[in-house]
Amino acid sequence: MQGELYTIYHLTIDPANFEAFRALAAKIVESSRGEPDTLTYQWLVNEDRTTAHILERYRMVGLLPHVEQTFSPHAEEFLSLAMIEKLYVYGDPTPEIRKKLDTFGAIYLSPFDGFTR
Repeated sequence: MQGELYTIYHLTIDPANFEAFRALAAKIVESSRGEPDTLTYQWLVNEDRTTAHILERYRMVGLLPHVEQTFSPHAEEFLSLAMIEKLYVYGDPTPEIRKKLDTFGAIYLSPFDGFTR
């Protein structure tokens, strides 16, 4: 986890808006593909399409450009289709990253034991 951040956004969505949410996700995912420091970017939904998660993994330098350049143009539409219930951040973000993620109500969890292979 050294030099990397993981995030999980826990969202609620109205199933009636799911197709619009899916179309927006496709646009954001396609834009994110070109980000060299975005290592994992997965959108997941439950069976009844009321809960979605966005699972992300970044090199530390990649998170702010993603939020500010890739996500920001879609933020208003995103927030009209989904409510961010929780945002979990795993790792040791910089003060600048914390300031940005605090606007989403981030909950920070720092590693204290374990390993990654």
